[in-house]
Amino acid sequence: MRVLVINCGSSTLKFELTEVLNEAPHSRGQRLASGVIDSIGGQATIELRAEGREVLQEVAYLTDHAGATRRVLGWMDAVGLAGTGGLDAVGHRIVHGGDRFVRPTIIDGQVLEAIEALSDLAPLHNEPSLNAIRAAREALGRDVPMVAVFDTAFHRTMPERASGYAIPPALAEKHGIRRYGFHGIAHQYMTERYAAMAGTTPDRVKLITLQLGNGCSATAVENGRSLDTSMGFTPLEGLMMGTRSGDVDPSLAGFLARKEEVGFEEVEGWLNRRSGLLGVSGRSSDMRKLLEAEMEGDGRAALAVDMFCYRVRKQIGAYLAALGGAEAVIFGGGIGENAAAVRARICAGMAWCGLILDPERNAAALGSEARISADGAAVHAFVTPVDEAVIIASETTRCLRRQARDA
Repeated sequence: MRVLVINCGSSTLKFELTEVLNEAPHSRGQRLASGVIDSIGGQATIELRAEGREVLQEVAYLTDHAGATRRVLGWMDAVGLAGTGGLDAVGHRIVHGGDRFVRPTIIDGQVLEAIEALSDLAPLHNEPSLNAIRAAREALGRDVPMVAVFDTAFHRTMPERASGYAIPPALAEKHGIRRYGFHGIAHQYMTERYAAMAGTTPDRVKLITLQLGNGCSATAVENGRSLDTSMGFTPLEGLMMGTRSGDVDPSLAGFLARKEEVGFEEVEGWLNRRSGLLGVSGRSSDMRKLLEAEMEGDGRAALAVDMFCYRVRKQIGAYLAALGGAEAVIFGGGIGENAAAVRARICAGMAWCGLILDPERNAAALGSEARISADGAAVHAFVTPVDEAVIIASETTRCLRRQARDA
């Protein structure tokens, strides 16, 4: 089955066309085409590639993710990948599935309406995905089935002690308030990939998975399932991130609104877009730039990096307690996969629990899959480049085959 995966970020669209050979989530099929469109909403940079063809690179003004989707599909049609027999299904990553969507779901009009109703909980992500879905349906027609794969679904196994907030139950039930968790596709990939490398099955592993990029989250995985995760009702909770504050005192929003004489929405914008690494450093949300600035003596950049590493290390400690120990810590995401210095600082001083890195292995693991812990470590550490497209394509295939069997 040929599956087109569309993965929308707040200002990006990544895509991949894959020939799915089997449904094993960690098993990559044949990649036929892929690409990314960045800086959507202005002068977007476009990079599209197909096997055996020259890479297309250009700059074009794209107002939204619908336009970006049409650009991708138009290019695929031009190179002969979207015509008859070229495309069997489309899998879309959706950030927030709420209480309703706990597994991959075939998209129809009612599903679209339900996803749209959840947009208030993830406005930076659900709306772009909706725009992409509508554009794809318009371009491809209803004969090409589409499946929504939800980032929140992996965390539906959290026990109530981890998923609930200490607020009156009537309020929580009335408004659907709970800790949903996010980055579930990435955490699922790291879990299943580790199990494959270890020669076991996901239901036999106990891990701490770290998705560290512009958005950051940690997950405690027990028997292959999410026991707890750092993001909560929205993607703002938890670790310090590129532009998000992560955990703050809940009274801070009201305090700032009163003192600055602005509305709550304005303060939420500050916490989501002007905080984190960017806010503390005052210069960038890019970890690479902050590490360079720290080397040049920038104290605020140094504080931002130190705060980031401290909070991840603290989360690892909390999840070791929640799990009663773990066999490995898995680093994924742009920072987790590429910033050896950050990994070293996160794990510094954790010999007490047996988490000890091998400096040479750690330095050599730049965007590549590798064990970076010392041979005698009781808790191992791995770098696992996250491939969400593999999960989305396999889940899309499984969902459609399940429907065919049940029909």
